[in-house]
Amino acid sequence: MPALFISHGAPTFAIEPELAGAQLKALGRALEKPRAVVIVSPHWMTRGIQVGAAARPETIHDFGGFPAALYQLGYPAPGAPELAQRIVELFAQAQVVASLNEHQGLDHGAWVPLMHLYPDADIPVVQVSMPAGLDPARSFELGRVLAPLADDGVLIVGSGSLTHNLYEFRGGAVQEAPYAREFTNWIRAAVLAGDKEALLHALERAPHASRAHPTAEHFLPLLVALGAAPDTVPVTVLDGGIRHGVLAMESYAFGRQVEVGTEEHSQ
Repeated sequence: MPALFISHGAPTFAIEPELAGAQLKALGRALEKPRAVVIVSPHWMTRGIQVGAAARPETIHDFGGFPAALYQLGYPAPGAPELAQRIVELFAQAQVVASLNEHQGLDHGAWVPLMHLYPDADIPVVQVSMPAGLDPARSFELGRVLAPLADDGVLIVGSGSLTHNLYEFRGGAVQEAPYAREFTNWIRAAVLAGDKEALLHALERAPHASRAHPTAEHFLPLLVALGAAPDTVPVTVLDGGIRHGVLAMESYAFGRQVEVGTEEHSQ
């Protein structure tokens, strides 16, 4: 299986899929159906690593002030407790402490993009928490620990946002901010070149990095996916555009080149 980085944008992505949602749906059809999905999102952060082990993880609406329709949505995918236990064992082999959490559901960073990628919610999902204090190098290593799961047909997903300036998002930006496009183009070039070094240091080197990511947590899932990938190239780029002026919706499938048609998308 490839490894995916998905930009999940704002919670309204669930009901306003537009181009990025159409691309994810097409990607889900193009890939072979995985045995399970393991996903990392910045919206579940813990002191140490926890692994969701609920048999039926609930849909968590961990946001406020959005349209009422969002709170009626659910993503009833089954969990995979046995897979969760195996993930804990993989971390133990890497001398990293991880624990099972049998009560944690799926936060919106997990279920919103999965609604578009696998709308039937028939694939088991296990969420792995993002440990507090994670940095780029350890994000990559977290992905490396999870990488062997791909050999058993498990799809590993890092869900974040290629740009994530909440202050500007809440300010109601309408026009596309040039910095968001420049940052996205720099990251895309590094991804297409398979330049791990550049990506690991992107928050130091990329243009406008501190503005694109005032805090790092929404960028780090890209490095988790990079670490989990069977190969950095080939790669499929899903250019989902820039929403709300500042949220780049670009996503990547590392280790696989697929044609993703978006005939169903309409403006």
